[in-house]
Amino acid sequence: MQLIVYILLYPILFLISILPFPLLYIFSDFVCFLVYRVIGYRTKVVRENLAMALPHLSDEERKIIEKKFYSHMCDMFLEMIKTMTISKKEIQKRFKFKNMDLYLETEKKGKSIALLCAHYASYEWVVSMNYYITFKGIGIYKRISNKYFDKLVHDIRSKFEATLITTKETISTIENNHKNGILSIYGFASDQSPKSSSKAHWAKFMGIETPIHVGAELLAKRLDLTVMFLKTKKTKRGYYEASMELMTENAKSVPNFEISEAFMKKVEEQIHEAPEFYLWTHKRWKHKREN
Repeated sequence: MQLIVYILLYPILFLISILPFPLLYIFSDFVCFLVYRVIGYRTKVVRENLAMALPHLSDEERKIIEKKFYSHMCDMFLEMIKTMTISKKEIQKRFKFKNMDLYLETEKKGKSIALLCAHYASYEWVVSMNYYITFKGIGIYKRISNKYFDKLVHDIRSKFEATLITTKETISTIENNHKNGILSIYGFASDQSPKSSSKAHWAKFMGIETPIHVGAELLAKRLDLTVMFLKTKKTKRGYYEASMELMTENAKSVPNFEISEAFMKKVEEQIHEAPEFYLWTHKRWKHKREN
């Protein structure tokens, strides 16, 4: 059944990927109408999240953000499909890195890097960073249940010379690379909710107490990784720019959980600047601390 679904959908995805960008965004508007107006995909979750995270805004203001979010989400989904056939020149024009000199100077220190980023703006096109770096670029992702689409995602991202590992492979891969002296940069999108909250570290995110991921910080401390933050912004439709921020070169010297909490604060700052570009369909505040 998985193969049949893949065979049926792949030609459609390919045809979408070869659309010129102006037509792609006209199609995105149509998809947005279906997803938002007709199907109402996760509108309840989005509205609850916006109400919790942005209580200082009026219902009308949150409604405007909601509409912009769905438009952006559909754009980003189709941009991900467009990646199947996009050229190196095109993606370098549309996703720019502002201060790669800071990153390249950090590489010269000879330590692998944990790069923390959020599900914000275009986190899919971040893999184009591999065109500019000398370290081995490794992205951490959650495996797709359909093995054929999972392979497609691998193939798409391999265009950017990126290596993908699943969340379950993260620790063993990083430990093995450290042991063998393979200098790498590991991309952690660590802003979403952990699976289990019973043993998680709790902190405030958007003013709400919630469990947060601390795996990147713990690995940075154990294996002496430099920690950086990637801040991405959408400059206009179909165009993004990202900048690097050094968080610490000595994770072991930072008190426990301070790096993870500082990362979440940086994500908060992004959201306050332009909340419509955050991934509001995820149930970020679903866990409640037990008394």
